[in-house]
Amino acid sequence: MQQLATLARDSRALAALAVPLALTQLAQVALTTTDTIMMGVLGTEALAAGGLALVIFNQLRTMGVGLVTSVGNQVAAAAARAERAQGSKDESTGDDDVRDLVRAAMAAATLAGLAGAVLMVLIGQAATWLGQDAAVAHRAQGMLAALAPGLLPCLWFQAIRQFTVGMRRPQALLQITIASVAVNAGLNWIFIHGTWGMPKLGLTGIGVATSSVYLLSFLALYGSARRDPQLAPLLSLDFWRADAATVRRLLGLGAPIAATYGSEAGFFSVTALLAGSFGAAALAAHTAVNQLIYIVFQVAVGLSHAASINVSRELALGEYAVARRIKNTALACGAVVTTLVGIAYLVVPDLVLRPYFDAGSAADQQGLEIATGLLAVVAVLQFFDCAQNIGVGLLRGLDDTRSGFRITLIGYWLVGLPAAWLLAYPLGGETRGLWLGLLIGLATTAVLLLRRYGLALAAKAATIPEAAVAG
Repeated sequence: MQQLATLARDSRALAALAVPLALTQLAQVALTTTDTIMMGVLGTEALAAGGLALVIFNQLRTMGVGLVTSVGNQVAAAAARAERAQGSKDESTGDDDVRDLVRAAMAAATLAGLAGAVLMVLIGQAATWLGQDAAVAHRAQGMLAALAPGLLPCLWFQAIRQFTVGMRRPQALLQITIASVAVNAGLNWIFIHGTWGMPKLGLTGIGVATSSVYLLSFLALYGSARRDPQLAPLLSLDFWRADAATVRRLLGLGAPIAATYGSEAGFFSVTALLAGSFGAAALAAHTAVNQLIYIVFQVAVGLSHAASINVSRELALGEYAVARRIKNTALACGAVVTTLVGIAYLVVPDLVLRPYFDAGSAADQQGLEIATGLLAVVAVLQFFDCAQNIGVGLLRGLDDTRSGFRITLIGYWLVGLPAAWLLAYPLGGETRGLWLGLLIGLATTAVLLLRRYGLALAAKAATIPEAAVAG
């Protein structure tokens, strides 16, 4: 009973941070979904060009976000040190550390935003050389040029976001992100069709709207933080004064995270190409099921970030026993969510897949049958997907981002991809075999990450007095 009470208490503490983060992630999915729907209204060519532009933008944005993700952990640890030092002569040291981290985060975001914007435009110009249709490439270039300026405020937003999460005050994130979905839809319509005296920009207007929303979101989050009495004194945006050593430290921690995000995106992209080799129906089924996983994955992201921040905080306070419990709490919460969703997959598969397939259409019937057969595999796979994401976050809480990257390379590319190929082709499993290979890769990654966290935490605990480890 005591263990259940402790688990319930720890789960409530974790959920206080994880829930708003997960809902914010889901709202961001709605943002990109709105853009895609608007592209579809403009026609197939616009959808193809806009989709190409978004793939390029999202890849660079995701890796840029990875560069500043560790800021939340560093801020959480510095804030905990400041809390522990209250009343001592060193009381201001922790606050100074947080201010230095915010400056360094903004500097790193600025560097990544500028470099990414330039790279985005260059990739757009080279699209035809990469085998893309000339008409599609031309329209994608216009959208990429409109999206490029938005990368900078997007990454500034992420830097401030990590600061608020590290301070465990992320509440404004959800409201701002939800509002941005509505604003984005309105601006899309205005710039696409040229209403209210605005120029009629078509597909490029979606890029202009998205960049505008990123700027407005950054200003809204900055304004909210400035009004928060706990955050305002620590919020320093004069990134030109950032300490070079702190910037290098953040980039050193962030580069493996960015590489991990890029590696994971590449892993799923390659499996999509493999699924396409089995025909249009198999690719449609793969796409639909992958989207289901992507939605549930946002909950895993929330749990991962919350667990990561809490580990950084507890270690700074010397609470190693609590840090050890955080792993079990996060995995238990993830298991509850994925089990409930998995039951829905098995009990009402037609309802789950209805948004993607028309059950009354003969053309959709084969894709629906393949997707339905995959749901039993996905019901298990999504737990390991959640667990490996939590594992990456836990290691980030220990400032160990390199191990996370190395382990994901092993799990995704050395185990998962060969297993997927073997089960799909030589053993004849086709799409189902492909997803069984994905399950094996993600399970291997999860086990290795969680094992590494246990060993690394034990090694850290061994360097301090036994009484401190016991909490």
